[in-house]
Amino acid sequence: MSMTTDDPDRTDSQSSPTDDTAVQSSQDRAELAARAELLAEENARLRDEYARATRATYRRTARWLAVVGALAVVGGFLFPDGREVLFALGGTGLFGGILTAYLTPGRFVAADVGECVYAAAATNAAALIDDLALRDERLYLPGSDGASVRMFVPQRAEYELPDDRSGPIVTQAAERGLVLEPTGGRLFAEFERTLGEPLPAEPSAAATALADAVVEQFELARRAEPAVDADDGRLTVAIDSSAFGDVDRVDHPVASFLAVGVAEALDQPIELAIDAGETPDEWLITCRWDRADERTE
Repeated sequence: MSMTTDDPDRTDSQSSPTDDTAVQSSQDRAELAARAELLAEENARLRDEYARATRATYRRTARWLAVVGALAVVGGFLFPDGREVLFALGGTGLFGGILTAYLTPGRFVAADVGECVYAAAATNAAALIDDLALRDERLYLPGSDGASVRMFVPQRAEYELPDDRSGPIVTQAAERGLVLEPTGGRLFAEFERTLGEPLPAEPSAAATALADAVVEQFELARRAEPAVDADDGRLTVAIDSSAFGDVDRVDHPVASFLAVGVAEALDQPIELAIDAGETPDEWLITCRWDRADERTE
């Protein structure tokens, strides 16, 4: 009769495939976590380095402007024949140096941070609109007596524009809906401060100025090309690579800024519509208004 004996050493030295998989999975997770931490540290370092480099560029420019201005002033004393021109050049250089140093950005906010902040606000606004059973319409109403533009979301298909635009909720039957301060309102106020003259009331000129501000001043998009059909009361701006993600969300900063600007320039309500473009990064922002002949009928 044969007998079998257990070998405890052999049993202990063997491990099941499940245990090996668990150990490997734990090691993989630890490795991924370590890589994520390294990437986050590197990302933060690069942002800080970019901010320092940009500040250094501004300050270097300011110093050279000041040096050129000082040399021109000294030259004005040494060369009486060209004193007037040299003093003018010196004053310009010194003023430019002081202004550049004063306007040097001290803090930079990454675009993805702004996108996260706007995304939360858009989600809350969309939830409120759904809860109140409002329509998928966005109107930007110019204020009266110096009041700023307001965004109006009506509840009914047949509606009247609210007389009281203090908001946020309008309860009158024909005017029922939501009245909010648009995200583009303060952007437009900042844009107005940089203008040397009022925004043109002519649609094409206003559209060009607003589209340029989207790209050059605020860097909210890589491209903004306006197309105006004044006879039809329509302005469409094609934008690429929005800094705040998808433009078809509630009161997107780019679309809101354009709608507010057109409402201010034309001093009449603007209906906003957003459509996808030919590429994933392209969006078509359309502002509509009533033509003069329609308002007089």
